[in-house]
Amino acid sequence: MTKVLKCGSLMPGCDFVAKGESEDEILAQAAKHAKEAHGLDPTPELVEKVRGAITET
Repeated sequence: MTKVLKCGSLMPGCDFVAKGESEDEILAQAAKHAKEAHGLDPTPELVEKVRGAITET
């Protein structure tokens, strides 16, 4: 199963979607996106929110 993160579930209005085979892949994509698109550094709190928003398809 593919893991998916829709940034819009955390940042309304954002259409970024990360897909990968592992949570680590998603977290790496999300960290890069958060920094580049939203100016956010991946704090432990943000990482936990991202983990909670990852779904499987």
